[in-house]
Amino acid sequence: MNCVVLGLGSNRSYNGMSPVELLQKAVTELKNIMDNTICSSVYRTKPMYVEDQEYFYNMVMLGSIHDDFDPQRLLQHIHKIEAVLGRNRSKEFRFGPRSIDIDIEFFGELEIHTRDLEIPHPRLHERAFVLQPLLEILPETADILKGEKLSKIQSDYADLNSTDVELFMGRDDFLRQIEKEVHNGNTDTRSS
Repeated sequence: MNCVVLGLGSNRSYNGMSPVELLQKAVTELKNIMDNTICSSVYRTKPMYVEDQEYFYNMVMLGSIHDDFDPQRLLQHIHKIEAVLGRNRSKEFRFGPRSIDIDIEFFGELEIHTRDLEIPHPRLHERAFVLQPLLEILPETADILKGEKLSKIQSDYADLNSTDVELFMGRDDFLRQIEKEVHNGNTDTRSS
């Protein structure tokens, strides 16, 4: 099993679902391939890079993934989830609005630098919208991101001094809403 840290974000509705509902659907889908998952709260964040767009709703999800899921296979699975939830990469511009975005921040101890995938995520150190939710859940996962990696994350966040990230929904409320949807049978992500 490998420990995986994913960053999730949304700032556009799709198929009648709000950005937070899209995050919930993505988490539900990801739980099908990840064990021992831990989710952060949801944060409302000012857009970076391209500021003329709606605020984003961001969170982090951590979990274990089976050894038969290498990073490329995980990325393919993520792209399928994103497509089902309305993301069309051919019609969007870089850092622009999107219904869902799922980034692999860490995949075990691996370092990958290819055209399609970089792990650890190359812009993690400048993204308070990932660092803040990640630091929220790290006390529960100290054995996963330890030593130099944990110190670097804490240092990067301290250096940001960002006020552009605010708590929107606590993780208990977020997870309760997912459980309610599962209980009501509303877990289908396919278009109607």
